[in-house]
Amino acid sequence: MGIVRAADDVEAGMVGSGGGAATTTEPLLRHCKEDDQESKIRGSPEAAGSDCGSEGRPDPVAGSLRMVLRSTAVAVCGSFEFGTCVGYSAPTQSGIVDEVGLSISEFAIFGSILTIGAMVGAVTSGRLADFLGRKMTMRFAAVVGIFGWLTVYFAKNAMVLYAGRVLLGYCTGVLSYVVPVFISEIAPKGIRGGLATSNQLFICSGCSAAYIIGALVSWRSLVLVGLVPCAVLLVGLFFIPESPRWLANIGKEREFHASLQEFRGEDSDISEEATEIKDYIESIRRLPKTRIQDLFQSKNMYAVTVGVGLMIFQQLGGINALGFYTSYIFSSARFSGKLGTTLIGIIQIPITFFGALLMDRSGRRALLLVSSSGAFLGCFLTGLSFYFKAQGLCTKLVPTLALCGILVYYGVLSWNGPSSLGYHVRGTFFLFSAASLVTVLFVAKYQKLKEEH
Repeated sequence: MGIVRAADDVEAGMVGSGGGAATTTEPLLRHCKEDDQESKIRGSPEAAGSDCGSEGRPDPVAGSLRMVLRSTAVAVCGSFEFGTCVGYSAPTQSGIVDEVGLSISEFAIFGSILTIGAMVGAVTSGRLADFLGRKMTMRFAAVVGIFGWLTVYFAKNAMVLYAGRVLLGYCTGVLSYVVPVFISEIAPKGIRGGLATSNQLFICSGCSAAYIIGALVSWRSLVLVGLVPCAVLLVGLFFIPESPRWLANIGKEREFHASLQEFRGEDSDISEEATEIKDYIESIRRLPKTRIQDLFQSKNMYAVTVGVGLMIFQQLGGINALGFYTSYIFSSARFSGKLGTTLIGIIQIPITFFGALLMDRSGRRALLLVSSSGAFLGCFLTGLSFYFKAQGLCTKLVPTLALCGILVYYGVLSWNGPSSLGYHVRGTFFLFSAASLVTVLFVAKYQKLKEEH
């Protein structure tokens, strides 16, 4: 359940493959140069202060951002929902096991089966977003999420819990794609990167909310924390426009211009941006269709090796395993599960915000090295605490080592893909630390591989 960096994806061509040719026509929009000339002819004092700039081009950021910010606020409710789904199982284990009568292995299935639904949702999300549109796809995911949460709330046995968890997984799989794509498609270039990071921030906020509130309420009451963002998303979508890029892609000219004008402000000249969007879509359509075999061409091998390698190693690092079973891990280490999950919930949001600020300044490679090294250290300390517990060594240090290890792990590691936690906790964490160490070595060789390529 990795994060999609939509700001890069849209620039790289993630516009969609929906049908319908978009005919390039001259938009009936206000042209700044013509207005400036009319102002000068009339001798208007506003001529010198035109908002179109010295070259007659409007500044998109200078236009109204109210609708962009409102639409982003609605969309990130889906990101918040993603986080609550991931964080739900950690603080609810004891309540569900006691009330429903699940065994440890059955609860392990309940926690990790979310990823099965997420994989199905991720596979179908692109087709849905291109066919139904960005708004309708988010609306569909919100409805699925509501059904998922209600299924969990009224569950009386393991199978019903599993069904609800799979529905929630499908919801998160769809939202993990369509939310960042929608945000990047509506945002002006100048603030696109900043708005795109809100997706990651709200995922962690949702997870933190589940951790903190889950320590205070019952597992059935915690369902409300997941229902609220679904309801807000479902209602809020009625008050925001559709993505102008998607409308242009399916050939809806009038709706495309109306949507883009609404996002940029009534007084903004959108003619240049509208032409760029349509030209870009036409250039994408003229490209030859790609095949899976093209990934294995020599010119693409470097990018494929780096991209797939990072995904594999990061998925083996165990971030979702800790997310799903945090309370159980703390309890096994003789530390308060509620206090541990609450501490993680508190540190996640500022750490994520700090990482977003550093990303463009320090570079991705440097942050990957730091986060992978921290993941190795955190998993090693946690595994060491369980080793001491099993051997009866330094028993007073076991809770402290586990707490420090998990906090270090969460403190430096960004959101990664799904993992699962096995029964042998000590060996599992040593495996996670080994995977993180391999990630460090892989990233360290990154530049050498690029030079050889």
